[in-house]
Amino acid sequence: MSNPERILSTLDSHLTHTVSLIVYGRAAVALGFRDSPEAAKKTLDVDVIISAAQAEELRGDSSFWDAQEATNKSLQAEGLYLTHIFLAEQVFLRGDWEQHVVPITSIALRWLRLFRPATLDLILTKMMRGDDAQDMEDIAFMIRHDQITSEQIERAFAEVVIPDLLEFREAFEKAKPRVRKLAETGL
Repeated sequence: MSNPERILSTLDSHLTHTVSLIVYGRAAVALGFRDSPEAAKKTLDVDVIISAAQAEELRGDSSFWDAQEATNKSLQAEGLYLTHIFLAEQVFLRGDWEQHVVPITSIALRWLRLFRPATLDLILTKMMRGDDAQDMEDIAFMIRHDQITSEQIERAFAEVVIPDLLEFREAFEKAKPRVRKLAETGL
């Protein structure tokens, strides 16, 4: 069982009602694609994106936060956790990203309903740290896996909504040439 599967299965075991989560980062690569890289399966955390509406819903859901705390406590010795929960406006995504989420069906859970951003949006999220080598490996995998074209990448670049911080704009500009090259070469 991969680390993301362990984390999410543990969270599921502590829940008492249905919760939908949009997973991104390496956990989304590990769970949301066939034949995902082994390195993605070894990630130590699960990152989640929530919309403003879901943020309001979760704010009042003490049962969810108790389940998250119990999950982190039970997996702490192994260094596994679920702590990164970001509002959508804190992440690089296309404006209509929510209309394109993809169900994650590779793991059977009782209470959790898992989704990941569409591949183009997931690629955009991977550009938040500039041209980070690990993120570029993940982007290369996704481009190959879904046969993403240069034209699709350029459209995503034109539609991305970037949080209004200079370091995010700089990271995006730093990553663009590498992502373009990956889309052109398919490497």
